[in-house]
Amino acid sequence: MHCKTSRRTFVKGLAATGILGGLGLWRTPVWAVTSPGQPNVLTGTDFDLFIGETPVNITGAARTAMAINGSIPGPILRWREGDTVTLRVKNRLAEDTSIHWHGIILPANMDGVPGLSFHGIAPDGMYEYKFKVNQNGTYWYHSHSGLQEQIGVYGALVIDAKEPEPFSYDRDYVVMLTDWTDEDPTRLLAKLKKQSDYYNQHKRTVGDFINDVSEQGWSAAVADRKMWAEMKMSPTDLADVSAYTYTYLMNGQAPNGNWTGIFKPGEKLRLRFINGSAMTYFDVRIPGLKMTVVAADGLHVKPVSVDELRIAVAETYDVIVELADQEAYTIFAQSMDRTGYARGTLATREGLSAPVPETDPRPLIAMGDMGMDHGSMAGMDHGSMQGGMSGMDHSKMAGMDAGGMQGDMAGMDHSKMAGMSPGTMQGDMAGMDHSKMTGMDHSGMAGMGAAMQSHPASETNNPLVDMQTMTPTHKLNDPGIGLRDNGRRVLTYSDLKSIFPDPDGREPSRTIELHLTGHMEKFSWSFDGIKFSDAEPLRLKYGERVRITLVNDTMMTHPIHLHGMWSDLEDANGNFMVRKHTIDMPPGSKRSYRVTADALGRWAYHCHLLLHMEMGMFREVRVDE
Repeated sequence: MHCKTSRRTFVKGLAATGILGGLGLWRTPVWAVTSPGQPNVLTGTDFDLFIGETPVNITGAARTAMAINGSIPGPILRWREGDTVTLRVKNRLAEDTSIHWHGIILPANMDGVPGLSFHGIAPDGMYEYKFKVNQNGTYWYHSHSGLQEQIGVYGALVIDAKEPEPFSYDRDYVVMLTDWTDEDPTRLLAKLKKQSDYYNQHKRTVGDFINDVSEQGWSAAVADRKMWAEMKMSPTDLADVSAYTYTYLMNGQAPNGNWTGIFKPGEKLRLRFINGSAMTYFDVRIPGLKMTVVAADGLHVKPVSVDELRIAVAETYDVIVELADQEAYTIFAQSMDRTGYARGTLATREGLSAPVPETDPRPLIAMGDMGMDHGSMAGMDHGSMQGGMSGMDHSKMAGMDAGGMQGDMAGMDHSKMAGMSPGTMQGDMAGMDHSKMTGMDHSGMAGMGAAMQSHPASETNNPLVDMQTMTPTHKLNDPGIGLRDNGRRVLTYSDLKSIFPDPDGREPSRTIELHLTGHMEKFSWSFDGIKFSDAEPLRLKYGERVRITLVNDTMMTHPIHLHGMWSDLEDANGNFMVRKHTIDMPPGSKRSYRVTADALGRWAYHCHLLLHMEMGMFREVRVDE
């Protein structure tokens, strides 16, 4: 298939990049390793960082980026668990800036979110961060000011453990995945506001329709096209921004830059994957090697061997790979929408490369992926129903089973509903004349256990909400769209098990349910249909244990990050699975996690897709005594 990245010819790699050489274990006293000609690792307890403009040339066009200490990514900061670190961040920009230490547990005034944690760092100003490091593992840091993260203000963060870790390795590499655009990010965002699918260059064609007819039949193919058209959505909308404008980077290097990590045959490498991109999910594999996942979001998990993993924006995964006699292996990280990839090489010496795989076929989103069903929606007027069932009060349907509804609504004689006005459909189902629904086999609903998903009143008749999921599921054992049945062993959330039990142990005293909402055509994003500027803070009482349940009412995937506190993900039965700082939410999913409100202050809570956060999918969490 067409892949823009593979066709590009790059004049130069990034002019100012940080390339990480082998670091080894900290117990081996190798602390200040540098790559040829460029320092890229800062170690110790005292750091001076500056944020300023830097010339770059990634695609053959000269551009100006923002960078930390003149490199993209910024320097790798290497701390030790138990130390107190001091970081003086100087602003050399003509605008305010900030640094947020992603996933680090620290006092609120050290978290680096302007407007919540502090005022930000003014031009020519300096802010001193100082806190004790009470954790270990792989994390990262980035600006929390405007769209600076997209322009280059990010870097990796490695914290060496006080105690020996439960696995061994010979070398240690950070593999930071990011996305770069030559466009001004504000212009990019303006384009999305005017035309949300501007960067989707893979819309379905007449040829695709002919193929659909041959596979599904005329009626089904036409009904499918009509349904998507009425919803004003496209099944190819997996990502808002594609390789049409993005170049995907590995440790600051474009694919033709071929970032390289050196190894000796027989060695074990620890690869610290960090997704520091603004908007891109990556599917990562190393053809010819198994990856043993040993940590997620900085914390150790029970080892699991996989061929491939999907890393959401802001997540980190540590994997161990054991190198055989082959001279070179490709690290291949394709974007979720399959429009491009980042790549690098593990090799026995510089200058080697291995074959780069073709990107996988472009996946399509199905109604089932969004918690909907073709049969249940075939006769609905999606325009009047806000993209499916958004106006319907699902709480009045609590006794119905989702699966039964999906089957039985397909048998409904929709002609008997012709007299119903859009207003009736948008209102309460209790107001329907059910005698007009004689085509439905109601007996199929008797004794059904599961309930249709209820939705907050703030979503009803809301111009910022274009759809709602009817039958969300946890999807914890689902590899994800484009990764199912691909012949490779793919990591799922159900594979992630912390090596420790629930660190709190208490049952939550209450549950907070939040819905991830949006309007694709307007490129508007929110929680419960309420954008940040109109939302009240979520209030937690210091010391309480709460359950947060997220329901994804959009067709997009969202990585949700709570600052200052851990998120303890539960399985479908409410049992503790894994502790993380970022929870991925695929379309049509409903996932719960427990939070201990053990950090006083004002904290950010948001989608980590930068443009979604900027457009309103953000809340303040306030922890009070």
